Amino acid sequence: MAPRSQPTARQVRLGAELRKLRDAAGMSAREVVGVLSSTSAQMSQVEAGLSGVSEERLRRLAALYECGDGALIDALVAMATDRTRGWWEEYRGVLLTEFLDLAELEHHARFLQVIGTAHVPGLLQTEDYARAVFAYWVPEPPESELEAQVEHRMRRRQVLAADRGVEYEAVVHEAVLRTRVADRRVALDQLEEVLRQSERPNVTVRVIPFDADGFAGASAALLYAGGKVPALDTVQRDTPYGTAFLDDSSQLLAMRTLFRKVEAASLDPVKSRDFIHRLAKEL
Repeated sequence: MAPRSQPTARQVRLGAELRKLRDAAGMSAREVVGVLSSTSAQMSQVEAGLSGVSEERLRRLAALYECGDGALIDALVAMATDRTRGWWEEYRGVLLTEFLDLAELEHHARFLQVIGTAHVPGLLQTEDYARAVFAYWVPEPPESELEAQVEHRMRRRQVLAADRGVEYEAVVHEAVLRTRVADRRVALDQLEEVLRQSERPNVTVRVIPFDADGFAGASAALLYAGGKVPALDTVQRDTPYGTAFLDDSSQLLAMRTLFRKVEAASLDPVKSRDFIHRLAKEL
């Protein structure tokens, strides 16, 4: 089978985790292929996410690496054998792959924690708000691409509404809620949408007011997605050069600590709802 030309972030992550297990075992790729009767090229492709790996071979690798974490191995097997074609695949070739990778990440997450310091988090946005944000890009996307971006963002919201409704916690700064990305009507609709979403039993919204003490995290925007096991957690951050997915254990620890710091500066959910109600009345 020919190598994948564009592996997804999830496929790349699977390969990276297998590489981590091999490194932890202190084994070289050459030693592994000798035991498995494989080739160095095949091993490199698997660890780069360019080729898939069967359950049987994955479990043989885990045994060879003497990995005793059964939950992690089962989670990796689930990643390797999942053949589900998600709705986001409809946008392949239409939108940048980072759009698709984000939707897939959210689909498989156990929980989502979001910090919004620039915009309302994507899963809480209205169509008009999302359209205004995407239209502000330079260069401005053509109309067909703009509508595809907005449609994709709206479809991502199904992870909140589905029966399994992922646990979602968003911490949003007051500046985000006051900023008019379009006009007064869009701003008011957006505040009302945040309130509607916060009524879901699986959704928690917290607000950091301007006068909150101890908040120095204006650049703290991030999405923390809980994996099937903690070792497979992922952080997504926007950068000036595109989307970055972080999964190193030290990075994950740093981002968990950052979220706790930002959360500590926020109002509790009830006070946050009251706060948003007051903002809406001011418009």
